[in-house]
Amino acid sequence: MDSNLLIDIIGWIGVAALLLAYALVSLKRIEGDSVAYQALYALGSALLIVNSAYYRAYPSVGVNVAWIGIAAFILVRRSRTRLNANKG
Repeated sequence: MDSNLLIDIIGWIGVAALLLAYALVSLKRIEGDSVAYQALYALGSALLIVNSAYYRAYPSVGVNVAWIGIAAFILVRRSRTRLNANKG
């Protein structure tokens, strides 16, 4: 398989993950701070980082790194909240 085609497929899967996450939140199927939403968003962003870096679209890489950072922060905060709730 051509490497450009593979990178394009990776990018489109990333786009699909981000759009699915947004649609699920908008349709109130999942919450914005849910693990499912944050995981879909982080996955989509990671795949778009691969695509954007390959094509040297560094502003897109930067924004997707930020989205992954936000998702990681939310997931860590969520797990800490659950741990604290289980202690009390």
